[in-house]
Amino acid sequence: MRKLAESHEGKAKIIYSTPEEDQLIVYYKDDTTAGNGAKRAQIQGKGELNLKISEYFFNLLAGKVETHYLETLSPREMLVRKVEIIPLEVVVRNIAAGSIAKRLGLDEGKKLPRTVVEFYYKDDALGDPLVNTDHILALGAATCQELDQLKEMALRVNSILEPHLSAKGLILVDFKLEFGRTAQGEILLADEISPDTCRFWDSKSQEKLDKDRFRRDLGGVAEAYAEVYRRLCGK
Repeated sequence: MRKLAESHEGKAKIIYSTPEEDQLIVYYKDDTTAGNGAKRAQIQGKGELNLKISEYFFNLLAGKVETHYLETLSPREMLVRKVEIIPLEVVVRNIAAGSIAKRLGLDEGKKLPRTVVEFYYKDDALGDPLVNTDHILALGAATCQELDQLKEMALRVNSILEPHLSAKGLILVDFKLEFGRTAQGEILLADEISPDTCRFWDSKSQEKLDKDRFRRDLGGVAEAYAEVYRRLCGK
């Protein structure tokens, strides 16, 4: 599949149009950001690892959750179905970490008595604020029916990934998903599933194997991502 014009460049990926109107090519960059782009760096090989890990998870979800993934074209390029991204980040939390621990005064690492699903409005200028159903409806970001579907799909992803990762010696602390609408109105899981968008901890040591190593200046970011890939694929 040929790349045509660049249609969008984000913090970690570049999107290209293709000769097929309903297909796009996603190029995974080595750029790493935190704090809505306030902190930036280049981490060699990160893009390739994120593509491989996302490919693994999209294949794992095949037949269970509809995704935009079609095939991998190169170490950094993925062919996907074209969608209009819904301007919401859907965050699923199994364990208190990051912002929820700060907001609710919870000890980081505390197992939540039930899985929590949160919605954040995708707007860098506003800092991607936490929003509730009324906010989302007022903004016109999604309908009530779509919100129910997003939550159901996110929880289904969690129910598949959490035990699968546990068997690989990894704790799925929390993760962020993005969804999009096709031209026909079908909602698909889009974006990526990687250490950039998930918190993965080692089951025994609770060592962080995700983007928190960059956010918190822990070092060893590429090595942590490579370890996640090794656990998943045995490579």
